[in-house]
Amino acid sequence: MSFPGNFLWGGAVAANQCEGGYLEDGKALSVPDMLLGGNVNTPRTFLPQIDDSAFYPSHEAIDFYHHYKEDIALFAEMGFNVFRLSINWARIFPNGDDDKPNEAGLAFYDAIFDECAKYGIEPLVTLCHYEIPWNIVTKYGGFSNRKTIDLFLKYTETVFKRYKDKVKYWLTFNELNITCREIHGGQHALFSLGLMDEEDINSKERIPLSKLKTNPQRMFEALHNAFVASALAVKMGHEINPDFMIGNMIAHRTYYPLTPNPADIMACLKEDEVGNGLTGDVQVRGEYPSYIFRFFKENNIDPSFITEEDKQILKEGTVDMYTFSYYQSSCTSTDPSAERTQGNMGTGIKNPYLKASDWGWQIDPEGLRYTLNKLHDRYPHTPLMVVENGFGAFDTVEEDGSIHDPYRIDYFRSHFKAMSEAIEDGVPLIGYTTWGPIDLVSAGTGEYAKRYGFIYVNRHDDGTGDFSRSKKDSFYWYKKVIESNGKDLD
Repeated sequence: MSFPGNFLWGGAVAANQCEGGYLEDGKALSVPDMLLGGNVNTPRTFLPQIDDSAFYPSHEAIDFYHHYKEDIALFAEMGFNVFRLSINWARIFPNGDDDKPNEAGLAFYDAIFDECAKYGIEPLVTLCHYEIPWNIVTKYGGFSNRKTIDLFLKYTETVFKRYKDKVKYWLTFNELNITCREIHGGQHALFSLGLMDEEDINSKERIPLSKLKTNPQRMFEALHNAFVASALAVKMGHEINPDFMIGNMIAHRTYYPLTPNPADIMACLKEDEVGNGLTGDVQVRGEYPSYIFRFFKENNIDPSFITEEDKQILKEGTVDMYTFSYYQSSCTSTDPSAERTQGNMGTGIKNPYLKASDWGWQIDPEGLRYTLNKLHDRYPHTPLMVVENGFGAFDTVEEDGSIHDPYRIDYFRSHFKAMSEAIEDGVPLIGYTTWGPIDLVSAGTGEYAKRYGFIYVNRHDDGTGDFSRSKKDSFYWYKKVIESNGKDLD
């Protein structure tokens, strides 16, 4: 096994899925605070008002807000030298357009970064991980309004300056590219861009996330504004501290043609170009790729929102590293009768050679090696980092309190071997963070039962549990992996 001596090992979380304390110390509502829970068979719903009788998972999550010292100590015990987390924008500027930042929110993240520093852990901080203040959605229309670029930059400048000596690694937006796979709207247009139809905003009924409305023109205009905001943030960050390493974050879905039929191969190419390539090309290369303009034409999208001034901003604000999530692969086919995967989020054509998790996510470690090589070929001078990769599963607590999770260890072992092979192939992989190192609320289903962590959190979907933490077998295994820098995977 081969990993560089300075390789970054750790884990990743998002504020809305772990912090809780949703209105504490001056924080106001953000988009996830309006999301209700679901499960593998029941889609999450959105209720654009607070109903005291409803269950909103983000309101308490795993209460990291009050347990962060304990949790970071556990991460340090595993040997983490990097911890990916996000800042909740609504903790810093509760309404998004406030004149002054909320000092209590700033102090909270100061305390987290200080705790990380105590153990020699580098924070890797996402500026916007599905945490747009709700007021920006209702008052400004999210990133469909260019005013939101200014609001984002004010927030970004505040945290860049506040933490310039505590945080080196930054990511601008989480998974903007998923919106490209939902061109008629849906949950990620809301999560990433703050887009909601006025009728949906004023609804008094629960709305399935798949039924949220927008339109392709508005969505790609908003996506463009987020690209501009990201580029300007990169430029600003380098001015504030030239040592900052600032990256994007792509939800990478690896595609294979289901058959050697040339039609399936072309379908695969198109899916990859729009679903993965567009966002990476704009943020790494600093320009829109030529293929997207045919896509715009075929979907009646007027690209005049891409101004000459914006083109220059994109060229000057390219990222320092390409980071991405990798959970699964899927196939593409032009055959409408092709069997599809069953489960939540991101279903696709079933690959007959792969097994799947209980949530229908196909497990494909070789696909990670393939993806790393493909990304290196596309962006040969850009370091890569896997910042989400994990296995959601049902865990059982034994009578003695132990939690045996060999399925999780098997999953990670196979993916670590794939990463090692990619490094041997010459891929400049600089780090890896699991999703998530501790149980948290699933973004896709809003449930606790879909457990990802090496650390078990005693919290359940019926509202019971005391938030206590305990170590699974995988905790000790990952500790051994880190200690050996990936050499000991037994």
